[in-house]
Amino acid sequence: MGILRAMNGLEDIMKETGALLSGHFLLTSGKHSDHYMQCALLLKHPRHAAFVGEGLARLLAPLGPQMVASPALGGVIIGHEVARALGVPFVFCERQEGRMVLRRFPHPGAVRFVVVEDVVTTGGSLREVGEHLATGGAEWVGSACVADRSGGKTGLPHDLTSLLVAAFPLYDPEECPLCAAGLPLVKPGSRKGPGE
Repeated sequence: MGILRAMNGLEDIMKETGALLSGHFLLTSGKHSDHYMQCALLLKHPRHAAFVGEGLARLLAPLGPQMVASPALGGVIIGHEVARALGVPFVFCERQEGRMVLRRFPHPGAVRFVVVEDVVTTGGSLREVGEHLATGGAEWVGSACVADRSGGKTGLPHDLTSLLVAAFPLYDPEECPLCAAGLPLVKPGSRKGPGE
């Protein structure tokens, strides 16, 4: 268990920036884990954000996206970097009354788009953004992330593109050995409730 695959140089950057944390964490999926990827620590450095954005853009370019969309907050920086590298517009969805919606942008209409996030554990936020834009007539052609820790269980309508694949234990709260050991639980993510 640990880092299973990473784009050349990315694992070193994750370590250098402290983007991979150890402890007892409540993930946005509602699960607990002894590891947490805080990609904000990596993305706060513009050169690293550009590096991973360009890496994802190279992988997504064959899909011919005309727009990049991301869930706020975690996907905004990386989504923008991917859009910049692809030379296409960028939009982001925000949570309103519990749902991901385009609050600041008009719906783009019938464009080919990809959804980009920083870290994926369940794929819930990617799915919500993709379905929201698709409902309005856009064509959802792919999804991507910097780090995939979903174990291939996102339920997305296509394969998830990622620069790093990690497998760390995930625990339901009632079966968490870290809770049983009395380790303090930390919620480092950006939103409350189940989903991702």
